[in-house]
Amino acid sequence: MKKVFITLGILVSIAAQIVFAQTEEGVITFETKVNIHRTLPPDRQEMRTIIPEFRTSKAGLFFNSNESLYKPMENEEEDEEIGNGGMVRMRYQTMLNEVYVNQYLSKKVLRQEFMGKKYLIEDTLNLIPWKFSEDTKEILGYTCKQASFYHEERKQNIVAWYTDKLRPFLGPESFNTLPGAVLQVDINEGERVVTALNIELRSLKKNELKVPSSGAKITGKEYRQMVEEQRIRTNADNIIIR
Repeated sequence: MKKVFITLGILVSIAAQIVFAQTEEGVITFETKVNIHRTLPPDRQEMRTIIPEFRTSKAGLFFNSNESLYKPMENEEEDEEIGNGGMVRMRYQTMLNEVYVNQYLSKKVLRQEFMGKKYLIEDTLNLIPWKFSEDTKEILGYTCKQASFYHEERKQNIVAWYTDKLRPFLGPESFNTLPGAVLQVDINEGERVVTALNIELRSLKKNELKVPSSGAKITGKEYRQMVEEQRIRTNADNIIIR
């Protein structure tokens, strides 16, 4: 059954490429809203009483007719004092992670920042076995169609909303293999939601869209193994308590 969905996705995407081949350029601003309480490990549930439920950040998706680059709007670090008398301080930092995609070459480059070091991961685009639905909803004036899939390894149910009025293979993070532009992604029914806040069709400025080049080259498998080993050692997520 998965092969059927993959094949369907390939055919739909190729058709969309032909129909919507265009020279549009611009930037889509996204907001990511993470439910911190739902990402806490079982042995950290008591932290619900002292930390905010949600954490938000913004990123921009810069694109032309062939390439796209998804990157944070800014590198921000915030301190928040919580608890009685402000005795607990939590520090949040937006990582400078970037996702570059060249759809003609079926190539992507990920720039990941981990434990103070930068890594470059080069890979080919892999079509996700999306299941397409007839459901629609409006986002920023665009009628969007629904597509979904279940990520078995991560145990994530992912629902994406995309419009075929913008070019195909366009979307935040790695959600860029649909026959249109993805304007919203919902992971595990609100655990993490990425939503387009603004769409600006304009000529790109110099250096707004360029291939990430700084960082040590590493394979995706090596990077995932490194992250998992560190997670086990520290038994922590992306929250630093000081």
